[in-house]
Amino acid sequence: MSAPLRQTPLHDAQAAIGARMVAYAGWEMPVRYDGVIAEHLAVRSAVGAFDVSHMGEIETTGPGALELLMLLCTNDVARVPIGGAQYSLLCREDGGVLDDVFSYRLEAERYLTVTNAANHERDLAWFRSHAGGFDAQVIDRAADYAMIAVQGPLAREVVQAIASAPLPERMTIGARTINGAEALVAATGYTGEDGFEIIVPEAQVIALWNKLKSAGVAPAGLGARDTLRLEAGMNLYGQDMDETITPWEANLGWTVALDEGRNFIGRGVLEKQKADGGHRVMVGLVMDDKGVLRHGQRVVTPNGDGEILSGSFSPTLGKSIAFARVPAGTSGTLQADIRGKLVPVRVVKYPFVRDGNACDGV
Repeated sequence: MSAPLRQTPLHDAQAAIGARMVAYAGWEMPVRYDGVIAEHLAVRSAVGAFDVSHMGEIETTGPGALELLMLLCTNDVARVPIGGAQYSLLCREDGGVLDDVFSYRLEAERYLTVTNAANHERDLAWFRSHAGGFDAQVIDRAADYAMIAVQGPLAREVVQAIASAPLPERMTIGARTINGAEALVAATGYTGEDGFEIIVPEAQVIALWNKLKSAGVAPAGLGARDTLRLEAGMNLYGQDMDETITPWEANLGWTVALDEGRNFIGRGVLEKQKADGGHRVMVGLVMDDKGVLRHGQRVVTPNGDGEILSGSFSPTLGKSIAFARVPAGTSGTLQADIRGKLVPVRVVKYPFVRDGNACDGV
């Protein structure tokens, strides 16, 4: 028998306004309210709010906190200043990706790492299994916090109106009083828009949600979050990468800091794969014909078959877009196998959308 689905502190408030709930990563989460396209366009044109309280948080503190994170993360955590944020990967010894995470440096010896909901318990165990020998404490903070992501070109204006002090700039974090509650405000997100991920004590999140709604912020669900992040060129763990995929194969080599003298789990394998080349690569695809590209569809290339990873209709572009993993050296016009019919698709650089507009070549 499967475990019952968990609910965030906002579950009842969301159900009361007609949220359609679905199972996601062990949680019961809203997939949509007024409709995916309407919610997507609200974020691109104005501002929307997402309940992301299902995400996990791990606090790492102490004199050895940095050393531990340097071992675990592919990116160079030493480069993160106090109040800074950094995207990184956790890899196995064989280079496979365990998770993609955001780490924030709250104080000189205190970091907060946000994990994907489905991977949180595994990530926490991974942190703790490697903490021996480091003068660091690993603390599970997932049950202490709730989180709302406020995203869109009007996000800064709306959040600033209920904040005690000027808000952080992009890719930074700071403590603020938000709607009367002590909060951590991170200028990060998963939509490609300006915005904030506001971390508050669970007891304060309903009041914050209601305040945002009363200010005209559109509630948005997982469906819009997925189409927004795909347009913005952002990977989804479990669909675009997993333990069998390395950073190079997920087009996330930019998160791998191979500085001389620096060691991290998986470095040897990743260094060799980069030097050898020839590995599969992740590319962006656009389909100008009618239809929708979906996960698992075959992609026919001159160098052999690939497959669609994330794929969806793009509400901003009015056509279908996708990530695909294909053999190295693949470019130009390919074909996607949609229910037995080969349809032309174009390889493009992503992101597909920036600042609400199509990027060059899309």
